[in-house]
Amino acid sequence: MSGEVSRGARAIVICPDIRGARHDLDAASRLEEAGGLALAIGIVVADAFVLPVRDVKPNTLFGSGQVQSIADKCELEAAELVIVDGALSPIQQRNLEDRLKRKVIDRTGLILEIFGERAATAEGRLQVELAHLDYQQSRLVRSWTHLERQRGGFGFLGGPGETQIEADRRMIRQRMARLRKELEQVRRTRTLHRERRNRAPWPVIALVGYTNAGKSTLFNRLTESDVMAEDLLFATLDPTMRAIRLPGVEKAILSDTVGFISDLPTQLVAAFRATLEEVTGADIIVHVRDIASAASAAQKTQVLHVLAELGVTGREGDDNPIPIIEAWNKWDLLDPERAGDLADIAAAADDIVPISAIEGTGVDALIAALDRLLTASSRIYQITLPVGEGQKLAWLHAHGQVMSEKDAGEGENGPLREFEVRLSPKEFGRFAQL
Repeated sequence: MSGEVSRGARAIVICPDIRGARHDLDAASRLEEAGGLALAIGIVVADAFVLPVRDVKPNTLFGSGQVQSIADKCELEAAELVIVDGALSPIQQRNLEDRLKRKVIDRTGLILEIFGERAATAEGRLQVELAHLDYQQSRLVRSWTHLERQRGGFGFLGGPGETQIEADRRMIRQRMARLRKELEQVRRTRTLHRERRNRAPWPVIALVGYTNAGKSTLFNRLTESDVMAEDLLFATLDPTMRAIRLPGVEKAILSDTVGFISDLPTQLVAAFRATLEEVTGADIIVHVRDIASAASAAQKTQVLHVLAELGVTGREGDDNPIPIIEAWNKWDLLDPERAGDLADIAAAADDIVPISAIEGTGVDALIAALDRLLTASSRIYQITLPVGEGQKLAWLHAHGQVMSEKDAGEGENGPLREFEVRLSPKEFGRFAQL
């Protein structure tokens, strides 16, 4: 599958609006998103439109008149590719290609192409190849040219043997089994890394959000890093972690995760969940929202739905009540009236911070909010140390708030000092390891 779609290809993008079908986004927003997915892989969108579908045709999805209309549009726009923002069965895909005389891909195929190009880590590449093979299994009928050949059987009776398509499917199943074993090993390694991080005292802040909400731009601004951040859907796929400093915390780990998307292909759900497992171990989640998007509310619903599936809701009393801050990004794109209305809403909430990651507006307020949450759990510890423990004494003054200190008599190694120090539980854990 990967490599079937060439960069620079001219395409017609169609969003089928099927009567009675339910989606997170309306048809216009889905069409815009589909166009963005096409642009993300270098496809030239010659035209894009919503096509109402009253009754789904099993052979072509669209009615015969609609198929002819699509063909005419392809001729007019000199398009060599048709992208259908929905799921096509193998039969529908093959029949549309036969009638349109052009390559046809559906939403799943398009997203797999993007993932195949962008995945950078070993796990990402394995997940994408596994998803490609899973998707391709049912489409051998359209993508292989030697299916009529047969291999001879073994033994005296021989017989027709297995057809080439059966052999190809068997090879795919074998390859998928090997990939699953490799992925399991990668997951075990990642689990060990996460457990090692959990033993460290550094708090973890995870950035989550709908794709193209501006997470990577914010990540770069907070970490002074250069993670790929472009105005593209799925500009980054693999999680990235960097250390940052906050006013009341010596060090925190900031994690940039893959962007969410509606109607995610089933073949990639596992890949998303594996990547997003990092979120479940975070101390704070920053939900970056493209507040200037007309679909911002629907996108928020989709993100919260995925987080809930991971067992993360942010509500007190839940099994995993991780605090969630909403960073209302792309504030610079709002018109003054809309900005004024939203500013009133944000001012009344302590978990909303308006920002423009690209301009830096509001980022200091976001840092202050993160610092406030991370230090809210701090408590006062009574710590007694020998006066000669200079390294530990210096550490307490550098990383904690020393409330008071006094003489505590003599110990085995000389005079003792007793300190009252405000530290977070993780900072105290790090101190205990010194």
